Amino acid sequence: MAELPIVLVIEDEDAIQAIVDDALTEGGFEIATVKTGEEAVTLLKGGLVPYRALVTDVNLLGRLDGWAVARAAREIDPHFPVVYMTGGAADKWPVLGVPNSILLQKPFAPAQVVAAVSQLLNAGSQQTGPA
Repeated sequence: MAELPIVLVIEDEDAIQAIVDDALTEGGFEIATVKTGEEAVTLLKGGLVPYRALVTDVNLLGRLDGWAVARAAREIDPHFPVVYMTGGAADKWPVLGVPNSILLQKPFAPAQVVAAVSQLLNAGSQQTGPA
């Protein structure tokens, strides 16, 4: 049996975290969840787990926001799939978001996060050269 792709989820609101975790689990993903950007960057840079995508809230506890975590992920892998979630920072996405990412405006349907991660993973597997 093939291993499930592991998605790193960063969300500090328990209710939203539960919705995202349930949706991704039902969508066929394994989930690793943290509450701060610092924890996420430590896990990504540690390289112990082969994360396949990042789903991050934009506004996080701690010093690092979702924009910074996504940039750190892209330093490790320039094509790393990134899905942002935000209630009020969507207008900053064109400036602060990484290229080829997806932004979900809260509230969103649980199926949207599964579709966004799947779309980015599928796009990444089809790349044959520089984007």
